[in-house]
Amino acid sequence: MIRADLARVRDLAEQVSHGLTPFEVSAGVRELAAGGPLRSLRMNCLYHCRFVHAHHGGESHLLFPAVRAAHPDRAAVLDRLESEHVEVAGLLHRVEAAAGGLVRADGPGARRRVVDALTALSELLLAHLDYEEEQLGPLLRTWDGWPFGH
Repeated sequence: MIRADLARVRDLAEQVSHGLTPFEVSAGVRELAAGGPLRSLRMNCLYHCRFVHAHHGGESHLLFPAVRAAHPDRAAVLDRLESEHVEVAGLLHRVEAAAGGLVRADGPGARRRVVDALTALSELLLAHLDYEEEQLGPLLRTWDGWPFGH
């Protein structure tokens, strides 16, 4: 779901850099919310950012400690993923600030900040997802349930 939304976000960023009006940006964000796989949650772009925050919070506070306890050999993988969660959080805040800045004052600088923030977020999140799926996916598929009966 996140990959599909990120593809839409990248497309929106490209359109912003080519002169999409603030009203069209808002319409694109609404379209993302209405047409994306997360539409059942009725999210817009900023709610999507909050979803990623919450998702990473759940991983960091629930999943990763369970993996650490059950598979101490994965500590380096989990350390990297948690570090990336901090980076992603910073980029999510940057996206939110850039989008707010564009609404307040449309101009080339504001547009560049939106494009740069969305592009950076997309690149980091896609690499993060690839690494997470590669490193934890096979292990998690072996679990029949939560390893500690929680």
